[in-house]
Amino acid sequence: MPEISVIMPVYNLAGGQILKTSIASVLEQDFEDFELLICDDGSTDGTFELLKKIAGADPRIRLLKNKKNRRAGYARNRCIRAAKGNFIAIMDADDISAKSRLRMQYDYLKQHPDIDFVGSRGEFFVRRIGDDKERYWYCEKPEPKDFLFSLPFVHGSLLFRREALKRVHGYDTSRWVTRTEDYDILLRLYEQGLKGASLPDTLYYIRRDAKQYQRRKYRYRINEAYIKWRAFYRLGLFPGGMLFALKPMAVGLIPIRILSLIQKKYYKRKG
Repeated sequence: MPEISVIMPVYNLAGGQILKTSIASVLEQDFEDFELLICDDGSTDGTFELLKKIAGADPRIRLLKNKKNRRAGYARNRCIRAAKGNFIAIMDADDISAKSRLRMQYDYLKQHPDIDFVGSRGEFFVRRIGDDKERYWYCEKPEPKDFLFSLPFVHGSLLFRREALKRVHGYDTSRWVTRTEDYDILLRLYEQGLKGASLPDTLYYIRRDAKQYQRRKYRYRINEAYIKWRAFYRLGLFPGGMLFALKPMAVGLIPIRILSLIQKKYYKRKG
């Protein structure tokens, strides 16, 4: 049985090298005791055919397929249920993991039994690592208050103890958390008294997509406000947390170009 199960949802990434590069970054890890579960989430562009070809060349890959697109949270839950590992690593299909990511995170959790999941510092890139160098803001051991302004973890970089995900029943797939599944599951973990940490090493590279803000429709900002309001109340962050819970709806009114500049300055200052 593998010690770590890496889970990756994929949707319509047949063209170009993006998916191949992401998968290769997992297969080239210097930690060898892992499996890679990939769930094709109802792709319509030949992605599954490409995945079958890649999986046929490496027995560590196991493929799952959804008949229709059910979104990332649902696909991750399928992978979690099928996973054989004692630890579950998240991996986004357009990002890149450093070669030592799994080994360093696994060693950390083995040495810190009081920590339930661990991420790492993340760095943005556009086409290749190093062409951006902006880093996601870093917080070593986030407390509930660190969730107020922005997510204090790079979600794609996380390695969980399997029991932690079981404790919160995986990702919420209801319509109220669409596009906010990462924020939601981490807040629920904290509501259960579980703890996370992040390594200071840059072990995860986040592909910057110019269209990401365009896809973030205003109803998803409402979803984010809803899950934050609920969680901040349960975590005892009210009344001060009320304004932070409503912030996503205000941010959603800011023009995309200005929002992008604001976020760049924020990450530069916090990173």
